[in-house]
Amino acid sequence: MDALILAAGYGSRLRPIEPCKPLTHVNGISLLEISIRQLMSVGASKIVVATGYRAQEVENSLSDISKRHSVEIITRRVPDYSKPNGHSILAAADALSDQFFLVMADHIFAHDTLRQLAGTQLGGNDAVLAIDRRVDSDLVDPDDATWVRTDATGQIVAIGKDIDRYDAVDCGAFMVNSGLIDAIKSSVAQGKAGSLSDGMQELADRGKAGTCDIGSSWWLDVDEAQSLHLAKQQVPSQLPELFQENALFDDALQTMASAS
Repeated sequence: MDALILAAGYGSRLRPIEPCKPLTHVNGISLLEISIRQLMSVGASKIVVATGYRAQEVENSLSDISKRHSVEIITRRVPDYSKPNGHSILAAADALSDQFFLVMADHIFAHDTLRQLAGTQLGGNDAVLAIDRRVDSDLVDPDDATWVRTDATGQIVAIGKDIDRYDAVDCGAFMVNSGLIDAIKSSVAQGKAGSLSDGMQELADRGKAGTCDIGSSWWLDVDEAQSLHLAKQQVPSQLPELFQENALFDDALQTMASAS
């Protein structure tokens, strides 16, 4: 399975304390590496990363991650990364198979969250979005959240940051096919900005945008100082295998250094 990570944006809300959001470290591991290792754990074998702001630094890091974890990583630079995130998807489209995971570089998920999404069938949908019904959770930033309104069957009716009624929040993880790419192109042709939400709304209007309710599973959007603080507090316990593996790797390096 292919996967696409969106890592092109400016990261403006986090930039006062971290110059490059995808390379921001949480207890010794960058957000970008966390995304890659999580996707690998649910079957992603080729990972495409859309880069833009500080692209060379991000791409240098990806080269190192690819070697250390023996995973194929392909980069696609977004020509104008000041545009909404749907343009990152369009920039990476040529490198993707028909069906793929889609995540944001600044979102972290408990393993169960992505595993549940990975086991979801698209059926008649072109996209299935992981959603959280806990709209009042302390882990959700209401000033930045993308909200979702669903019907009785769980299909998306409306999605966006400014919709007036909602019953879930967008977790930033999707299983999609090329229909989403076509929907983003269509939204741009209609004069819309070309955000991922524009494309998802287009699919929702066609009845082709489903959801995967994550229930009580943990996730976090690391978008500013407070959420980064929460990540450093909570991620080691929420992703114990990943951080235990990293600690063992660090111990091995220290042992090798001592021996030399």
